Amino acid sequence: MSDSARLPSSSRPMPWWENGSLSAGLLILVVISSSFASDKWIPNAQLSLPLLIATLMASIAAAVGIPRLRALKMGQVIREEGPQGHRSKAGTPTMGGLLVVPVGTIIGSLVSVSGSAAQQLLAIAAVTLAYMVIGGFDDWQSLTKKTNTGLTPRGKLLLQALAAVIFLAVAAWQGWISDQVSLPFGITLPLGLMIWPLGLFVFLAESNATNLTDGLDGLASGCGALVFMGMAVQLMLRGHSGDPAIAGFCMAMAGAWLGFLMHNRNPARAFMGDTGSLAMGAALSAVALLSDSLWPLLLMGGVFLAESLSVIIQVWVFKATKGADGQGRRVFRMAPLHHHFELGGTSERTVVPCFWLATLGMVILGLVLRPIG
Repeated sequence: MSDSARLPSSSRPMPWWENGSLSAGLLILVVISSSFASDKWIPNAQLSLPLLIATLMASIAAAVGIPRLRALKMGQVIREEGPQGHRSKAGTPTMGGLLVVPVGTIIGSLVSVSGSAAQQLLAIAAVTLAYMVIGGFDDWQSLTKKTNTGLTPRGKLLLQALAAVIFLAVAAWQGWISDQVSLPFGITLPLGLMIWPLGLFVFLAESNATNLTDGLDGLASGCGALVFMGMAVQLMLRGHSGDPAIAGFCMAMAGAWLGFLMHNRNPARAFMGDTGSLAMGAALSAVALLSDSLWPLLLMGGVFLAESLSVIIQVWVFKATKGADGQGRRVFRMAPLHHHFELGGTSERTVVPCFWLATLGMVILGLVLRPIG
């Protein structure tokens, strides 16, 4: 038997990927390196500047704001049915999205200051901030009730739908959204008027998927930064059908989440809360709809999709198999998906880098199978 095998688990050396600072640093390096490579090799790409500015400003905003959140006693309430190992996180400041989402939207909105591009950026910023407010109200309700539930699911969904409908109405009035979806290999899917209910569905599905992903230290912020980066790069690779202004907005949002990740990586000093996770999903949805990037978002956001589907499958199977005793079968040990791996014995510090790596793989796949420009 090896010496390491004889050691108790608490005494074994930590694998390098379980070092929260190191794994987060590598992710930040990947995103920043990708932005510099894009600027060098893709014509007209200017992705590094909004990324770097937003990363720096978001990191400073979080550093200054997190102690304030702690002083206001805005500590996370951990749900009783969650993994027992998460009990130690109770009291960690939440609503961190309030500190960094405005940074990303402001810097992103300044990428273009005139013409239709500027108007589109303002619309994306507005719906992102609207979802931030909805999430903030939900977080505040949870804090005041001292429970893990804030707004009722129906009430939150209605508010999300209202904000999305207003955005879609403005987009329809301005003619910003195409009635077809571009796919790889030059294929297009004509939808006509069906693009509008699809747009509403995308907002609701994506914002709740990012919300479900926000369950482990650094998970949603790291995945979000990678997906925003991927969305920006694929827009620039599409040439004349791409959108440099929206690509710049994406990089500003990627920077906002990188700046937050510096404080949100394990062990987290703050959580983004619904304030951040709903805003993340809204921004991705708005970007995808205005830039005809629904297909890239579907691929690049594969981890978000998997997290959401795990909850849907778990609930459906449980209800379909529920017996007289009120118990039903479970497909996963616990949903969302990241908890399934946790309860299987994989540490949080391993699950998060693995999900980041999976997201990076999906981003690369999305770049390879991007719509043709």
